[in-house]
Amino acid sequence: MLKFTHASRATQGARSYQEDASVVWPGSSAVTPPGVTSPPDGTALVAVLADGMGGHAGGALASSTICSAFLAHFTAAGGEGRSRLKPSLVAANDAIGDKVSANPQLAGMGATLVGVTLGETGLSWISVGDSPMYLYRDGELVQLNEDHSLAPVIDRLVEQGKMSADEARADPRRHYLRSAITGEDIELVDAPERPLQLAAGDIVVVASDGILTLEPDTIRDLVTGYAPNGPDAIAEALIRSVVEAGHPHQDNTTVIVVIVGEEVA
Repeated sequence: MLKFTHASRATQGARSYQEDASVVWPGSSAVTPPGVTSPPDGTALVAVLADGMGGHAGGALASSTICSAFLAHFTAAGGEGRSRLKPSLVAANDAIGDKVSANPQLAGMGATLVGVTLGETGLSWISVGDSPMYLYRDGELVQLNEDHSLAPVIDRLVEQGKMSADEARADPRRHYLRSAITGEDIELVDAPERPLQLAAGDIVVVASDGILTLEPDTIRDLVTGYAPNGPDAIAEALIRSVVEAGHPHQDNTTVIVVIVGEEVA
């Protein structure tokens, strides 16, 4: 049997407000729906992270609304965990639409989303936007979910010889989103049909795009170095490194770290 330990950390960065929201359940009782005491069959852990947009009030409201609506629907729906992801995304998107309909001044608010289930059947996810999810395994770090910003599009221009690597790195359009949860039709959704099998020693990191201040090799090295001390140590190290980088326009950054271990009989 596998066991899952987790930790979350966040920083506002250079912003005067926090537009990220996250929840790991079981573990965040403040947002656990009434009457729900345990995850659905086949699911050991549910993690949700949303990175809001729409200004101080709008972005924060969007991310918290999405996390709450996603988790509420997930825990109330029937079926095994993976089958609940898409309906939960729809519920979260509808919740944003309801907020905007009730208050038109909130038009334009929205958020990215990564919703994850982990259990004996593996890792399943649904994501919209550019918040990355990484798998660390045997000393290697890979991003699992699709990037719905313009960054991959711009990088393909480099591969085609239509732009230099330096131009691509400096292009201000890199962070423009091609898909987000806004209460309207969602253009791009990453939701693999089959779960990814997990093994003891695997580490999953879900983060808002503020983590991209760090190079992938830096993230890998931090996970490697702090893994023996548990998920709290990894999460602390990642956020500390973002803060110490001192980027003048550092975005909000949130990380959720889950370590897969072996249940001791």
